[in-house]
Parts: sequence; C-alpha cells; structure tokens
Amino acid sequence: MCQECGCGSGGGDVKIGSHAHEHEHDHPHQGHEHHHHKHSHGLAHQTLNLNRSLLEKNDRLAEHNRGFFRAKKLLVLNVVSSPGSGKTTFIRETAAKLAGKLRVGVIVGDLATDNDAAKLRTAGIPVVQITTGTVCHLDADMVSKAAGQLDLDQLDVLVIENVGNLVCPADYDLGEDLRVVLLSVTEGEDKPLKYPPMFHTAHVAVITKSDMAAAAGFNLELALQNLERVSHHARIFELSAKTGDGMKAWLDFLGERQAAVAAK
Repeated sequence: MCQECGCGSGGGDVKIGSHAHEHEHDHPHQGHEHHHHKHSHGLAHQTLNLNRSLLEKNDRLAEHNRGFFRAKKLLVLNVVSSPGSGKTTFIRETAAKLAGKLRVGVIVGDLATDNDAAKLRTAGIPVVQITTGTVCHLDADMVSKAAGQLDLDQLDVLVIENVGNLVCPADYDLGEDLRVVLLSVTEGEDKPLKYPPMFHTAHVAVITKSDMAAAAGFNLELALQNLERVSHHARIFELSAKTGDGMKAWLDFLGERQAAVAAK
C-alpha cells in the first residue's frame, strides 16, 4: 500500500508555507511489521516482535498540539475526504458565513500546488499551505509547524484541510477536536462501507453537494443506513455549500462547539 501511494519512498521535502522541511516518514499500514531475526548455525530463526507503536511519536506531538490549541481557546477541525468531494468550497463557505461571528484560519494539505490555498485567500481567509510531495497525509509535526505561521490569537476556529485520501489520514491524530469526514453525493452511498476506518474514527460526517443528489441518483436513505453502520456515533449533516441548503445547522453546531471550547 505505501509503495503504491508514494509513502514508501522514505523521507522527502515537505514545504510548509515558504519553508521546506525534511520529513521522516513512519507508516502504520498492515503488512509493514518489522522483525529482528537472530541467526545461529543449525538453529531455526527466532523472531522477536516489537510491539511499540509506529505512531507513538506522532501521538505525543498530537497531544502537545491539542494542549496548545486548547490553551488558545481554538476549536480545531481535521477535514478529511477523497479528492473532489468539495472540501475547499465547504471550508470557504463555512468561513465566509461565520464572518463577524467566528474568525477562521485554515491549514491546507496537498501533494502539489497551492491552488486550494489561493482560493481560500481570495475570500480573505488566513491560510498556510503544506505541500507534502509524495506523502499522502498530514501529521502532527507538519500541523505544528504550519500553525506557527498563523496568528492563532486572532482565530476562533482552525480548520485543517487534509490531503484528499480516505486511507492514510485515518491513522494520524493531528491534535484536532473534531475529525470531519465528507461524503459527496457523486461518490456513491457505499463509501463508508469501503473505507470504514476513516468513517468510524470521524466525529462528524457531512454529506456534501446535496444539490446534485437527484442528478447523481444518490440514495440518501441508503447512505444514512451505511453511515449508521460505520459511524453510528458521528453527528451527520446533509448540505450544499454551493446553494447554502443545510449550512445553518452545520454553522450552529460549530458555534456551540467553539463556545464549549472557549468556556474551558
């Protein structure tokens, strides 16, 4: 899996804002267990399994991020989805509709280009771009470095737009309060069943592009049933960022959650 998606290449230069960083890449996918073999002439191999989590370092950094963000009274969202689900439009419209109520900043992750960041900047949203190269997800260290380039004291909500991928980002805690997974009506109702780790770990599931549901032949009832099977604990919203339908419930939810964070 890692070699197919590019993660197996080892490190690489990750560009955060105007800076490049060396990225040490440990990946937790199945099939990547590491063993130490002790050899002796005439004896069978002995295998010692090292159960130390490959994500231990990331988890420590994520907890550091979480504590730092909470001290700043920030509500932090990790927005994940497959490519083309409408993440950037969803984030842009969320920030625009919260203007005057909550101040939103964004960290954008993409393998290449800063196109999404540029779209967000045109709406007056403070943005830091992370260009990951061959790395198909963001990790806690990248987020920490990117957050350092934002004036967090001037923000109420920090949105992390993760790399478009429904596999690898599921394993990486970034220090967020809420993991928000998007499901576009153009992707089909069975996406939660195909990618259960991502949908199961999400706190919120958002069905996007609802204005295209009829044209796409999207079965909302079936999609909700599938989400209930995999993401039964998640808060579910159905909306269209383009038309604004369903956005009020989502924005009200964010306002409530940010108020709860600020009150701690």
